[in-house]
Amino acid sequence: MVVVCLAAAGLLIFPDAAMDSAKNAVALCLNVVVPSLFPFFVLSSLAVDLGVAQYAGVLCGGMMRKLFNVSGACAPAFLLGLIGGYPVGAKTAVAIYEKGLCSKTEAERLLAFCNNSGPAFILGSVGAGLLKSGAAGWLLYLAHALASITTGLVFRFYKIKQARTNSPVESCPIVSTKILDAFLKSVTSGFASILNICAFVIFFAVAIRMLYKFGLIPLAAQILALPLSLLGLTAADAERLIAGMIEITSGLFSLTASGTPLNATLAMAAFMLGWAGLSVHCQVLSFIRKSDLSFYPYFTGKLLSAAFATLYILLLSRVIPLSVPTSAGLVSGIDSVASLSFGSSLSLSLLTSVLLWGAFLLPALFIRRRERAPAKARRGGGRS
Repeated sequence: MVVVCLAAAGLLIFPDAAMDSAKNAVALCLNVVVPSLFPFFVLSSLAVDLGVAQYAGVLCGGMMRKLFNVSGACAPAFLLGLIGGYPVGAKTAVAIYEKGLCSKTEAERLLAFCNNSGPAFILGSVGAGLLKSGAAGWLLYLAHALASITTGLVFRFYKIKQARTNSPVESCPIVSTKILDAFLKSVTSGFASILNICAFVIFFAVAIRMLYKFGLIPLAAQILALPLSLLGLTAADAERLIAGMIEITSGLFSLTASGTPLNATLAMAAFMLGWAGLSVHCQVLSFIRKSDLSFYPYFTGKLLSAAFATLYILLLSRVIPLSVPTSAGLVSGIDSVASLSFGSSLSLSLLTSVLLWGAFLLPALFIRRRERAPAKARRGGGRS
């Protein structure tokens, strides 16, 4: 009740600030969220309804089982989670579970590491837009992907004894929907999901501005300043981290060049990308709440991803030094990312998706061929 009253008071006291935040958030949705997410929402739905997930289960079963202890049908959620952006991976994981292609334990395991930021946002908005460096964007994306994979390797042991008794039926017949029905369903459900996400983006953008106006974020930053000072971070850095933990875009684009070293800027960016923010968590919760899946593995997985991403970017920035113009290149709001062109975001997403699909499917084909070779040899020996 107190929060609702404060929110209402904020809208009445600071209407111009609220309206300005909402306008910027709408521009962000139109120029970044829609082009970078909508095609992958449609693709993820088609992958499940047309039986692609089950075909992937046959092809990638060995790799997914060895790496993450989940069925091969979970491969589309993992791949789309790396290339589609928040919350495509989570939505795909829930759809695969509801389709009966994996167990509840495997779905919860998958949710812990499959919901990640897409390349269009990290390479375009954060790398080129925020840091004015494509190399920095690639390092952040590499650290982000490695953190996701590492979290998946950790969660392969989640409820491992229970998973042995409740393993999914991986040999079930491949059942697909008619192409026209699947396409119509994918487009309409994808559009509904986009509206859902944009609503959260706009809400949290306004909420961040109101929290600043009431002085709550600066107050919380002062409380966290002492423990964070042990890591070399200032009270201003604490403000940025708090903003990023609430809404990732606002936090990332508050990383100004006010004396913060480049390594610290990269570390905070990696942490925010790994954590994703309460806005993204609410988006994921809107999909999970319709099923009987637990939210806690996802929440724990995001904490681990944030920690691993921070560690990896610190290591990578030492191995690959960057010379980034941190004085004039950084921006202070979501205006810059909102001004990115629709075509640039869409092209970058599609190009990276093709490359990552190839990078994953080629090893899967190799493993599949190796697994089939002994069976062929045994059949040949039996005939002789």
